[in-house]
Amino acid sequence: MLEPGERVVMISGASRGIGRAIALRLAGEGYRLSLGVRDVARFDARGFAPDATLVHPFDALAPETAAAWVAATADRFGRIDGLVNNAGILAQLDFSSGDEAVLDTVWAVNVKAPFRLIRHALPHLAQAGNGRIINIASTDGKRYRPGVSVAYTMSKHAVMALTQAARFAGWEQGVRATALCPGAVDTDLIAGIPGVTPRQDRIAPDTIAETVAFLLRLPNSSSVAELVMNTRLETLI
Repeated sequence: MLEPGERVVMISGASRGIGRAIALRLAGEGYRLSLGVRDVARFDARGFAPDATLVHPFDALAPETAAAWVAATADRFGRIDGLVNNAGILAQLDFSSGDEAVLDTVWAVNVKAPFRLIRHALPHLAQAGNGRIINIASTDGKRYRPGVSVAYTMSKHAVMALTQAARFAGWEQGVRATALCPGAVDTDLIAGIPGVTPRQDRIAPDTIAETVAFLLRLPNSSSVAELVMNTRLETLI
């Protein structure tokens, strides 16, 4: 298993929810972290060592921030060993209601932004020899469930394809990519959505964080292409 050592991990959407839980978990293990957030001034730095943490502006809807964040991470630490694409949104859209502009926004945040970060980070991850990419997808990337936003489901299916493409792009250089597909996680993302999994049955963000820490420790010889963590019993997943 790989040890944290001097490894540097980038995490998008690290201000709250799943992203913050992952960041705190990895900080506790001794990783050096580069945290992409929309508002650096409002970031709660408690639990993070200043000398081992870079907090940098990243906005999934601002393409130029992706390259700037990756460059700043490489400049600060001299290497990039992991990328966790966590930032995402869920907005309602189906065939009978909703503005098509919702699809554009969801696609930009959930698909184009991770693609962009992988594109910029991949040379650094390849240089590491055991670079890791973890894309936070969803069980909605594995099937369609009536009542769930079509835009969101489409985007998460695309994340699955993006993960496979990343696996092939970096395999020979030791880069391994995983699509982590949780069911309902207890965060603000799903608050107020009709028919959502009851709160007592949702996955805790800390459980996702522990899973990410496990995936980062796996050696090159143990590649996990996708890992599904469901909150409900379903036939296919």
